Amino acid sequence: MTGQTIRFTKMHGCGNDYIYVDADRYLLADPAAMARQWSDRRKGIGADGLILYGKADGRKADFSMRIFNADGSEGLMCGNGARCVGWLLYEQALTDQTEIRLDTKAGIRAITLNLAENGNSTNRKQIASVVVDMMEPSFREQTLSAEGVTLSGLYVSMGNPHFVVFVDDIEACDIERLGPLFERHPAFPERCNIEFAQILSPSPTGKSRIRVRVWERGSGLTLACGTGACAVCVAAAATGRADRQSAIVMDGGTLFAHWQPNNHVLLTGPCATVFKGEIQI
Repeated sequence: MTGQTIRFTKMHGCGNDYIYVDADRYLLADPAAMARQWSDRRKGIGADGLILYGKADGRKADFSMRIFNADGSEGLMCGNGARCVGWLLYEQALTDQTEIRLDTKAGIRAITLNLAENGNSTNRKQIASVVVDMMEPSFREQTLSAEGVTLSGLYVSMGNPHFVVFVDDIEACDIERLGPLFERHPAFPERCNIEFAQILSPSPTGKSRIRVRVWERGSGLTLACGTGACAVCVAAAATGRADRQSAIVMDGGTLFAHWQPNNHVLLTGPCATVFKGEIQI
């Protein structure tokens, strides 16, 4: 359909920004093309990608989410995106639930909305924070080489693939070269997110602090990545570099990951609306 006006919300979690569209209200015939067009930071709205949210088809979940990266490829899971969808669903009064089951390409994820004590002028409580259960990780050690560069790290699956490399000086890493080089390494036929991590402090007051920069498959160098934060937390704990709770300091802000005794990883962090708007297709 041409000439259709689409209302959208642009949100970010620590600078990891997406364009959010209610799929129950608007049918996008080619969301991959829309993601490429709208994500362009010079000619479009500007974002790391497009996220569609709406009611779930089955009874196992309450709502659903689809992720399209800036290059149009469809993602499996996005921790920051899931948290922002939970925020939007409550803010737009699409649900009054504070426990939401969200269907994603990586499976169902549980979202918890922590509400503030005081409501607004309509007596509807505000959201203080959003937590998403990222479920159980799997991981293995891996050493890869490409164009004369060898990196040793952990491959971590959080429902989507990550390769976590620990370094002594993250600012000295040529991420814009190494990121795309290893994103498309033959070891990752479906490409991979690449994280470079530096331990800032192993355990201050019970939580580790880790500096992370992320090259996201399909989006490039981003300010933050929720699943990447979880992957780094798991990799650091699994290798004895840090505790199972970590503050992950990314370019756009800090996310908090907790690898729990039940093996599930919880992700917590801020969400913010950048602006709302309309666009014609």
